[in-house]
Amino acid sequence: MGDKMDILTVENIRVNYGEKEVLKGINLNIEQGKIVSIIGPNGCGKTTLLRVMSRNLKPKAGNVLLNGENIYKLKSKTLAKNMAILSQNNGCPEDICIRDLVAYGRHAHKKIFSGFTDEDEGIIDWAIKRTGLDNIKDRKVATLSGGERQRAWIAMAIAQKPKILLLDEPTTYLDISHQLELLDLIKSLNEEEKITIVMVLHDINEAAKYSHELIVIKNGELHCKGTPYDIINDEMLKQVFRVEAEINEDINTKKPVIYPIRVFS
Repeated sequence: MGDKMDILTVENIRVNYGEKEVLKGINLNIEQGKIVSIIGPNGCGKTTLLRVMSRNLKPKAGNVLLNGENIYKLKSKTLAKNMAILSQNNGCPEDICIRDLVAYGRHAHKKIFSGFTDEDEGIIDWAIKRTGLDNIKDRKVATLSGGERQRAWIAMAIAQKPKILLLDEPTTYLDISHQLELLDLIKSLNEEEKITIVMVLHDINEAAKYSHELIVIKNGELHCKGTPYDIINDEMLKQVFRVEAEINEDINTKKPVIYPIRVFS
C-alpha cells in the first residue's frame, strides 16, 4: 500500500452527558485501508466515540480530522461522499423496497433538481449485487430478516462510495450464521473495495478475527491500541473486562481466541 496514511485522526475528544464526563481526552489515529474495532465494557464510551467520529455528536472539546480536515468544517455532502455511518437502530419507511433504500446512498452525489445519472444507477445496482441482494431487490424492507436488513443498510452505505465506513455493533440481534456472513462481507469490502472500516463490536473473538487493529476503551479513556496479538493478553482482560481467560490461537487465522474462565469481583 506504500506509505502509511491516517484517514481519521481523533484529537483530545471530551464528551459530557450532563455532569458526567463520558470521554476523557481521547487521542487516536485510524490508518487508511485497515479494519479497526473498538471494544470495551458496557458503558465505557464506545458508541459515543463512534458518534463523535461520524459527526453525529459534537464533543465538548477536541477535533476529528478526516484526511487532515476538521469534519465540523466540511459540507455535509462532502462528508457523505467520504464517510458512511450505520448506527444500531436505522429507521426508514416500512413500505420502501431494497432498491429504493440503497438509492438513498447516491443523494450526496446528485445535483439539485436532477435525477440519477446512468453512473448512479450503475452504482446502485453494484451495491445491491455486492451485498448479495440482487434476487430480492424489490422486496419491502419490512419483510426482511435481520441479516438481510443489515446487508440492505450496508448496500446503501457503500452506494455512497465512501472511503471510510463506521459501524455501530453491526452484528447485534443476528444469529451466529448471519453474524459470520455479515463480518465476511465487511472483510471483503475492506480487501476488495479498499474501504477503511471502523466498528464497535461486543464480541472480543470476532473483533480479533476480523480486525487489523483493536482500540480498547475503559471508563471513557483510551486504554490501549494495537494489533490483536499485542492487545489481547491476561493483563488487559483482567484490567478492562475483569475476566480470567485461556488465550489460544485460531487454527485458521492465527489470531488470538479467548475462552473466559471466571469473573474477578
